[in-house]
Order: sequence, then structure tokens, then C-alpha cells
Amino acid sequence: MPIPPRLLIFFGVLSLLVVSSHIYLYRRLVRDTSRHLLWRRVGLVLWSVLGATLVTARPLSALLPSGVTAVLSQFSWYWMGVATYLLLTVMTVGGVRGIADWIARRRAAPAAVPAPVSEERRELLARAGAGVALAATGGFSGYGMWRAFHPPVVNEVAVKLPGLPRALDGFTIVQLSDIHVGPLIQRRFMDELVARTNALKGDLVCITGDLVDGSVEELGPAAAALRELRSRHGTFFCTGNHEYLSGDLEWCEALPRMGVTVLRNRYVRVGDAGASFDLVGVDDWAAARSGFAQRQYDLTAATAGRDPSRASVLLAHQPAGWREQAQKAGMGLQLSGHTHGGQFFPFTRVVAAVWEHDAGFFREGDHSLYVSRGTGFWGPPLRVAAPPEIVKVTLLAG
Repeated sequence: MPIPPRLLIFFGVLSLLVVSSHIYLYRRLVRDTSRHLLWRRVGLVLWSVLGATLVTARPLSALLPSGVTAVLSQFSWYWMGVATYLLLTVMTVGGVRGIADWIARRRAAPAAVPAPVSEERRELLARAGAGVALAATGGFSGYGMWRAFHPPVVNEVAVKLPGLPRALDGFTIVQLSDIHVGPLIQRRFMDELVARTNALKGDLVCITGDLVDGSVEELGPAAAALRELRSRHGTFFCTGNHEYLSGDLEWCEALPRMGVTVLRNRYVRVGDAGASFDLVGVDDWAAARSGFAQRQYDLTAATAGRDPSRASVLLAHQPAGWREQAQKAGMGLQLSGHTHGGQFFPFTRVVAAVWEHDAGFFREGDHSLYVSRGTGFWGPPLRVAAPPEIVKVTLLAG
């Protein structure tokens, strides 16, 4: 399958950022902290290897044995997390030093000539700054990794759903999203997640996309834990953008064998003849831009033939179409994910600035939206100021 141009551009930009950031870190943490030639040579080799690991881990996965690539991939994700916080803290320390120097110069007498700073003092200050940065990085990344692998928090929300029959008042949906089964999230994580989900005793379980980061062949055994999910009305799934990179057709064939009903631009009736509501599922909002125009978000097709007066819940991976599509189609509640709530600070603030509906519960008139921060994580195993979550939604009759 050809690689989409957008993905090539993304990896090209990412590679440029990786190389430039590792050069910067080498200068601040190695070159500036000592003039010793051996120290600088060892540091140059180390930072070159670390940078190359991030750039080459994915391409090498197609050439090396699976056992080797698994270790390389895991190491690269861990190092990406540490390197991100290391870069941020080193830049912050450098910025604080620059501001302090500027204030000192402003306070000096106008005619005074600043005394030259000795090389020994420069190295001392550089070492002190490096120590502070390393300590802060250890704190942030250590906590973030612990939080990423720690059991997700359970957030409960009650939603008034227009048209919901009184007999279904109190119906519960347990939402899982953005689990990202892959190099770091494996069967043990999934077994614990399934056990915690079952303990909530939901009437229905839904997975709103980005379940996997890899093929059925390599991740099927870990994802098979989903067979043990228990609820009165079953488990339902809609695709996320990562499914397209992992083989969406293959996964949508495999998931029903694991007891998961796949909703690709269609709806099902949940309940019985006496009381029911419509559960609608759509493909990912960005599928067309990713080169999958034949398998893209189509709410019109998903709701064809349904009675618009009936209560409805929409499963859509991204919250992007809530106002433009879901509200106009009369969807009472949309459950989404995708944003991860930014996953870790300071990207939590970036996502909040970019996405109008970044995480949590939103309501406009009779229409509600819940955006999950995700149950797992993607990329660096970090969760800082955006803990993973399982969402328990209680539907209330209007």
C-alpha cells in the first residue's frame, strides 16, 4: 500500500525536528559543560545514536527481525518522551538564564563595562543548568510514565438524551477510546482494562477508534482480550485514523470474531420492541484526507432510513463534525476521542488552543458531546495533566 503524501511530509518534518533538537541538546548538555575532548567525543556519539534511533526505528521495522524491531520501537518511544521533556527543560533553563543576564545588565551603571565571564564560570553555570534540567526531566517523565501505565481513571457523566424512552432511563454506556494497542500496550494492559470495564457493569461498551497501531497478525493476540468484555447489549466499534494506517479492512474483519460489532457508516437499534434507541457509527472524519476516500465519514449514509425522532447516540472518533454534521442530523449525543486531551503538558495547552472541543463534556441545546482523553496513549508513554480515562455515560430520559 503506498504511503500517503501527508504522512511522508509528517515524517520528514519530524525527522528534521529530531535532528535539530539533538544537536541543540548535545551543545547544551555536553559541549557547554566541559572542554574535555573525550567527553565531547563520547557525547557526540551518544547523541547521534539517540537521534538516529528516533529517525530510523520505523523504517528498520520492515528490515529487521520482529524481536529486534520490538525492542528498538519500545526504546524509541521511551526516549522520545524523555527527550521531549529534556528539550523543554533545557530551553526553559536557558531562557531563565538569559532573562536574568538581561536584568543584570539593565541594572548595571550605564558607563560600567561588564566584566568578561571566565570559561570556568561558563562551564559551572552550564553544569548547574544541565543538572536542573536533568532533575526536572526525571520528575516529569517519571511521573508521566507511571501515570500512562497506571489504571485509567473512571469519569462518570449523566446525559439527558432527547427521545429516550422512560424504560431506558439510567441506561449506561462504557466508552473506551484511543487505546493504541501496539509496541508498549500489550495483552497484560488489555486484560486489566477489560477487567476494570466489566466491573462498571455497563449496559453497552463502545470503542471510539484508534484501538490499534499495527497489523492483525502482530497485535491480534493482545486485542483478543476484547472477547472477555461483558455487557447486556454488547461491544461496538467505529474506526479512528490509526486504523487506516494499521489495515482497517483487516481489523474490521477480525473484530467481529472477538465479539465486537463494527459500525462503519451505519446504525443499529439497541433495546427491544418496547423501548430502544439508535446507535450510529461513522468512519473517521479525516479518512479522505489520508487517502481513503472510499471509506470516509458519511453520516448521511449511516442514518439512511432511520426515524429522526428516535433517540440517538453517535460514535465518531473525532469531535470535528459535531456541530457541522451531528447536530444537523439530530444526534442527541456524540461520543468521541482522538485529541487525548493533549496527553501531556505543555501539549495539553496546545490542544486546548487548537481544538474547540478538546476533552470533556459539552452541550449545546439538546445536543451533547463527550470527548474522551483516551484510555491508552500514543507515542511517548507519558500522561501529565491529562490522565487516561474510562468514561461511564448514564442516559437520562428527557
